[in-house]
Amino acid sequence: MQRTSAVSPPKRRLLNLESALILFGIVLLVLAPLYFYPIFLMKVLCFALFACAFNLLLGYTGILSFGHAAFFGGAAYFTAHAVKVWGLSPELGILVGVVGAASLGLVIGFLAIRRQGIYSTMITLALSQMFFFFCLQAPFTHGEDGIQGIPRGRLLGLVDLTQPLAMYFFVLTVFLGGLFIIWRIINSPFGMILKSIRENENRAISLGYSVFRYKLAAFVMSAALAGLAGGLKALVFQFATLTDVSWQMSGEVVLMTLLGGIGTLVGPIFGAALVTALGNYFATSELPVTLLTGVIFMICVLVFRRGIIGELYASRLGKKLEGKADD
Repeated sequence: MQRTSAVSPPKRRLLNLESALILFGIVLLVLAPLYFYPIFLMKVLCFALFACAFNLLLGYTGILSFGHAAFFGGAAYFTAHAVKVWGLSPELGILVGVVGAASLGLVIGFLAIRRQGIYSTMITLALSQMFFFFCLQAPFTHGEDGIQGIPRGRLLGLVDLTQPLAMYFFVLTVFLGGLFIIWRIINSPFGMILKSIRENENRAISLGYSVFRYKLAAFVMSAALAGLAGGLKALVFQFATLTDVSWQMSGEVVLMTLLGGIGTLVGPIFGAALVTALGNYFATSELPVTLLTGVIFMICVLVFRRGIIGELYASRLGKKLEGKADD
């Protein structure tokens, strides 16, 4: 009796393509400091991790959140305060940020996912704005001035993170660790259930799954990973400001994810790199960066309905299927 493979050939090809892209990207990131400014590269990595965290919720669970800036910026504030005021080491400061972001995710997710569709999305936006005004008034955030002069310190008491290359490879290591966690989640039985909820929530309920608990767990995981990105960003730039918790930041991560391709592991990374590079390149020009980014977004939506990487996957899969049909 012949045993069938658990993974279909088209899906296996896509997994191979994604693995090849990831390995190629890792090689490029290791060599990148030789050719690019490390601070810019670290900014790309922080926002790429942020976009991947958001994609875990939107692309694999089907929940659109307009409040992810609360987790990103909140973790930046928590990490900054823990490192500068409490005198914690950078790894413990980031851990404080992750725990704080996960706690916020638990509260916001518990309230938001009780509704569906646009109602759930608007609840995340409203609660995120409430947290924004909290950060504006709270004494430890220093209002519009933010928390500045955050010391990077020494990693594990050994590695001096004031050195640009040391800080870069620390950020790269954390980014790859976060990416591996996301990959492990989406390729686990838990991830399969999240995808089934995204595709047909009523069917998942009929099969006996507690959809609310799975959604809440995905929300908290996404918030924690977004907090990891926010804590790293605070250490890289050595400040945390209201920009990190504004609704524009939530919109920016949505833009990054949609441009790259939701439901793909590589897509949000590409989208984050594209948006960050455009902002950096046109920052000193007379062209309004937000307007230019919006035009590029509209073009990509019209031409690449699944996102740039999503269309690449779809075209690759289509060619394989056409070739198989011709045979």
